Amino acid sequence: MRWFEDYNKRRTTPEAAVQLVQSGTRIYVSGNASTPSILLEALGARATELKDVEVTHVLLMGDDPLSRPSSWEHFRHNSLFVGSPDREVVNQGMADYTPIHLHEIPRTFSSGTLPLDLAIIQTAAPDEHGFMSLGAECLASMAAIANAPTVLAQVNEQMPRTLGDCFVHISRVTRLVEVSEPLPTLEESGFSEVERKIGQHIAGLIESGSTLQLGIGAIPDAVLSSLQNKRDLGIHTEMVSDGIMDAVEAGIINGSRKSIHRGKVICTFALGSRRLYDFLDNNPLFEFHPVDYTNDPFVVAQNDQMVAINSAIEVDLTGQICSDSIGTQIYSGFGGQLDFIRGAAHSKGGKPIIAMPSTAKDETISRIVSTVRVGAGIVTTRADVHYVVTEFGVAELHGRNLRERAEALIRIAHPDFREELLRAARERHLIPKNLSSANGGVRDSSRLRD
Repeated sequence: MRWFEDYNKRRTTPEAAVQLVQSGTRIYVSGNASTPSILLEALGARATELKDVEVTHVLLMGDDPLSRPSSWEHFRHNSLFVGSPDREVVNQGMADYTPIHLHEIPRTFSSGTLPLDLAIIQTAAPDEHGFMSLGAECLASMAAIANAPTVLAQVNEQMPRTLGDCFVHISRVTRLVEVSEPLPTLEESGFSEVERKIGQHIAGLIESGSTLQLGIGAIPDAVLSSLQNKRDLGIHTEMVSDGIMDAVEAGIINGSRKSIHRGKVICTFALGSRRLYDFLDNNPLFEFHPVDYTNDPFVVAQNDQMVAINSAIEVDLTGQICSDSIGTQIYSGFGGQLDFIRGAAHSKGGKPIIAMPSTAKDETISRIVSTVRVGAGIVTTRADVHYVVTEFGVAELHGRNLRERAEALIRIAHPDFREELLRAARERHLIPKNLSSANGGVRDSSRLRD
């Protein structure tokens, strides 16, 4: 067991491991449930010794010590997907945000667009051959490991050993720190009546034998709860949640009719309860792959009847989808939304879906708007949008002109805002002011107010 000797040579303390981080370096940090919090705390404690350290990452979980005001002069985030730990520093101009499709991140490391000096990852304990699973998150860590000269690993005995293309050998790790830390969890909080209705509308678009991509939150959970009469569903997704686990246990998801990876759940990270992480441990039903495979639109499209379900902050009357910002304030990132929207659009029988409640802030703001807010970013273009779903129904936009799109979206807006939206559509000349059923065969616009 030569690898075990190498393992012991590389084993050290968190404080000693982060001494390998030098001023002026760019580091990649694994995220989501694999955020290496102990190594980040040790690195944060060195803040005054360092300067110009760039920290690039996707969604981080927990309290990020590198985002604290005392660290701003020493570490600068370059976030590829903004989350709560770094949202404030990004919007204050003390950190950077790089808009990028999730499947393209690994290529930025290998191409030299974002050359890495060091990677900090979290893994499960090594197996008998010296291979360590990346556990709850694969995503871009494999590319970071392959392209960073120095790799620090937080080896967590509580990390599930997930299977797939997600293993790193001890020989590739420069220093490792053994820990026993619970993973960040995301417990299910249930869903509202509005979200239940949205889930039912989406379930009506899903046929037995379809392959699903689901994101995070109440709407995906509401969709899964509405699929009891569906059979032989498959999963090819970015994220695995408790809802997917429950649907597997209920027999709704078995992957028996998938076009590729038949019988397997394909994903790149997992985020949920401790029960989910235990369920994934050494479970051959689940395969974790790097994000440049799971999210590659050309791979996604190989799944027949691919149904992609994603959310939005707001959608304008022409079908433009804003998902990463609220006006000029960056909220999240591109993530895999367009990866799966385009993949599903090119799938045989595929259905790309954008789903959201019709309002926000206790029904005081419509999320279907005449125009997006000033400075808001468009993640999914109007040419890419097929279905938009709210609690009031489904708007099918693909192949429809701007007038038809505005009509369809007003019909699924909250009734309190339909008159306002209709007026705005007329002012924008999306809908003629004196529209009638005899006018080009278009429906009477008064129906939009019903």
